[in-house]
Amino acid sequence: MPATSALLASAANVVKTDQVRAELLVHAPEGIRAGQTFWLGLQIEHQPHWHTYWQNPGDSGLPTRLQWQLPAGLQAGDIAWPLPKKIPIGTLANYGYENRLMLTVPVTVGADFRFPDGGPLTLGLQAEWLVCRQECIPQEGRFSLQLTSAAPQKPNAAGFETAQKLSPQALPQLQQGGTWITGGQATLSADAKQINLRVHGLPVGWRGQTLSAFPVTPNVVHNAAVQGKDWTQSWQGAVWSAQIPVSEERGDSPTSMRWVIAAGPESAPKAPAFEIETPVQGTWPALAQAAPAEISPALAKALAENASAAQKPAASSTTALGLTLAVLGALVGGFLLNLMPCVFPVLAIKVMGFAQADTSQAQHRTAGMAYTVGVVLSFMLLGGLMLGLRAAGEQLGWGFQLQSPPVVAGLALLFTLLGLNLAGVFEFGQMLPSSLATLQSRHPTVNAGLSGVLAVAVASPCTAPFMGASLGLAVALPVWQALLVFAAMGVGMALPYLAASWWPGMARALPRPGAWMATFRQAMAFPMFATVIWLLWVLGQQTGIDGASSLLALLLTVAWLVWALSLSGRTRWVLSGLALAALLWMGSNWLPLALREAPVETLTSASTQGSSQTTPGTSSSTNASTWQPWSEAAVQTQLAAGRPVFVDFTAAWCVTCQYNKKTTLADARVLADFAARQVVLMRADWTRRDPAITQALTALGRSGVPVYALYAPGRAPVLLSELPSVGEVQAALSSL
Repeated sequence: MPATSALLASAANVVKTDQVRAELLVHAPEGIRAGQTFWLGLQIEHQPHWHTYWQNPGDSGLPTRLQWQLPAGLQAGDIAWPLPKKIPIGTLANYGYENRLMLTVPVTVGADFRFPDGGPLTLGLQAEWLVCRQECIPQEGRFSLQLTSAAPQKPNAAGFETAQKLSPQALPQLQQGGTWITGGQATLSADAKQINLRVHGLPVGWRGQTLSAFPVTPNVVHNAAVQGKDWTQSWQGAVWSAQIPVSEERGDSPTSMRWVIAAGPESAPKAPAFEIETPVQGTWPALAQAAPAEISPALAKALAENASAAQKPAASSTTALGLTLAVLGALVGGFLLNLMPCVFPVLAIKVMGFAQADTSQAQHRTAGMAYTVGVVLSFMLLGGLMLGLRAAGEQLGWGFQLQSPPVVAGLALLFTLLGLNLAGVFEFGQMLPSSLATLQSRHPTVNAGLSGVLAVAVASPCTAPFMGASLGLAVALPVWQALLVFAAMGVGMALPYLAASWWPGMARALPRPGAWMATFRQAMAFPMFATVIWLLWVLGQQTGIDGASSLLALLLTVAWLVWALSLSGRTRWVLSGLALAALLWMGSNWLPLALREAPVETLTSASTQGSSQTTPGTSSSTNASTWQPWSEAAVQTQLAAGRPVFVDFTAAWCVTCQYNKKTTLADARVLADFAARQVVLMRADWTRRDPAITQALTALGRSGVPVYALYAPGRAPVLLSELPSVGEVQAALSSL
């Protein structure tokens, strides 16, 4: 079943995914007037076998969160959580909801509130929930209600009344003459392994029945304890008592605890329910290790096991690899970068330099040195900029510049101009002053140096073999050592061209100068245009189809302008003027659209729909193996449930990532192995800047993509190479 992560971009009162339908509703029986209270509710309808979570989710999961955007004078209260049910998952247990759920919130209308005269009253909500079956999917939605009148609103009265009946009633602590009327106590056993709960004042009709106790206070009790087996209960007249085991991974030592008590089994409790707060009598032992905030005890234990088994790969790699091996790895990785398709268009242009008839051996060597300097300085500049921004608190990694739509659009413009120039549409010297230093500068040394800068600009999104570990280590090294690693990477990338420029046999191996050079130059325009297509696709992943289309129209207008400038006479000025006017108009109206990032929800929805289609040439089992959107919480939830997780850290601008996605990761044998071992597949899309993904990469000792990590409960994550083969993936899976 295709997974869905983020949701609706435009505001509405209904959000639908493959797993849930969520709707924002209002109930105002007295109208919306000063001094009154009305109710808002988020109604969630789950598909069969899917569930969301209670305020105490149990051993894993996350409670639904509601963030209200209300006008001045309106104050939202707390969620009135309905009675949950226990949902066992292996050796763990959660508390949550299936089928239909209504989360209601009271809204108090202030004394000075006035309903707007000139327009509707807008009530906004940003909601986040985690929906789970065997897999878990974080989802969110933006909702908006437009109320045109302050008159009573009662169409949803039945739903709100049902939700009110399911919400627990408070059972106060009340004594009279030393005798309990209502309330209760929680007493720790001598070994603090059990809580003895006694409750007074429950309904008479409940006496003798089996009751359920749900802890509102998290991280204390053993949630997976089976009713009637691991925890017991009894009645002594009007007093109900229960012996509830304490979790071995207890994460809190509360002085009081809140409980929800209801009749019936934990898997299907019945309303009405009562909420009670009991003081805890006894002394808690010291905690072995404090659990992180908002993480359940069982999940904290799983995290601790993973941490003890793994730690950070980067921490150990500093001593194992050492600076020398890091530099060598960077050198080899930079050399192999020349084999990546990113760099091919630039290298093809450099080949033409060897065939120039009027170029001496000394000039070849000078150009080779200039190209090397351009490459090395560019690598060091990008690396230094990344290190500086990370030190300032930014979560960035290698290739971060292509996470910016303006940079992608700028590169698309540059390669369009280069392609048109190579195709013979225009010559730079016809339109620009010779004093301007351009990529096609007439000074060959400057031209060679700038082509090195260009090569790094398009190659940086790629990560070749041996580069991943070196890049991951570099960000943790002192600045001068890190820059040395980046410089070695640049030397490795420039090495083939540098060697060719100093080797006289290269020039002799090429045909003599002649007409073939013009043909070859024009042919090299097509790799440039192919690079533009790739950059437009990357921009489409960031800004949506409208943004990519806008840039395409702008590039077409730029091509019109440079063609017109290559003409002569009056025709040149007329057509150039028209093209320039069109370009200025489109730049002011369409360029902002091309540079504005689309909402994450829209892009995620589109990518989800696209991923559900069958890719030609791949096995149909591709669709059977569902790729879910990545989140750290989702990974840890799956690990806590005992399921292995394979994460593909990828980006649209990473050509290596796309190649692996269409080959090894789409191979029928790999997908069959994933399915046979019940591996949960997740994809962390780093196309746009995402601090959470950057942190995850840093934890793995990496700072760029692609990265392929196989997680298993209680084990260190296994990292695959940047170009994994089918055999490598199968070998990693065989260790599960």
